[in-house]
Amino acid sequence: MEKLIEILEELEPSVDYETCTDLVDGRHIDSLTILALISEIEDTFDITIPTVEIIPANFNSAKNIWELIERLKEEE
Repeated sequence: MEKLIEILEELEPSVDYETCTDLVDGRHIDSLTILALISEIEDTFDITIPTVEIIPANFNSAKNIWELIERLKEEE
């Protein structure tokens, strides 16, 4: 999770990722940031995020993103 927070802070440093639960819904991160985030996550954690998983619910908080990463790592 620590590495994920580092990635998020590099992309958008003005957000408190430890507590924010509306990253997408609150427009703290935009679609271009999400695309960059997906690329970083795939490279860092050696996973592929399927298009069907790119929904606001999976990206609204660092916790949700981490759960997505963990789930995808288990499925591979």
